[in-house]
Amino acid sequence: IDTEGLQLKPVIEDVEALNKRAAPQPPKEGRKTKQLDITKLSFFAYAKARKDYFLLDAGAALGFGAGPIVVARLEYMFPPSGGRETSVAIPGKNTTANLLFSLAYPHLKNKTEILFSKIEDEILKGKFDLGVIIHESRFTYRQKGLKKIIDLGEWWKKKTKLPIPLGGIAIRKNFPEALKKKVERVIRKSVEFAFANPDSSKAFVKKHAQEMDDEVIKKHIELYVNKYSASLGVKGKKVVSALLRKIEKSKF
Repeated sequence: IDTEGLQLKPVIEDVEALNKRAAPQPPKEGRKTKQLDITKLSFFAYAKARKDYFLLDAGAALGFGAGPIVVARLEYMFPPSGGRETSVAIPGKNTTANLLFSLAYPHLKNKTEILFSKIEDEILKGKFDLGVIIHESRFTYRQKGLKKIIDLGEWWKKKTKLPIPLGGIAIRKNFPEALKKKVERVIRKSVEFAFANPDSSKAFVKKHAQEMDDEVIKKHIELYVNKYSASLGVKGKKVVSALLRKIEKSKF
């Protein structure tokens, strides 16, 4: 596609690593990693980074009754008996997955951050009782011997009757408005080109996917890349605003 003169350098990192790079840092601590000019981030992380970042209309992921899934070993009984504290592996404290889990189970506070691609294995090893899985893992956990406790996307839909905003693309707020619009146009053109030419991005996606099975990759894309990825529009922005209000009203 025509990038309208933009020179773009991809930075491929785990979603929580991107969330942390976007997060505001207390002045005394200083910044360990440079904030990116344009970044993908979880909407929970965006709620904390709004002072520095502006959410673009293109590039978002909204789930319709399908979101992060809480899983456990087949033999695990939830809730546990005897008052034992439940241990939970989460893909990052700044992820929308952690936000949803915290809203659904506010009493479960024994949480540990684990790289999202390693959560299933950590559960199977017995290191944690529950795991909150994201991305391609929703298509592989059953064949690995895990069971679903709850789909947090289904839970959110029942509670709000709305899709769940998972992540979006944001740009530095201090950039000129014309540059913000240009980046937004280029991202939208990229998404629209990918819709029209799905095979064009296969090699790039597979190179960076955690799950290499072609069918799993295809299902993952079809589930979360939809018309709202090209443009949030009025409805999409209302959904994002509803989540941000929920965050502001909560203790998180």
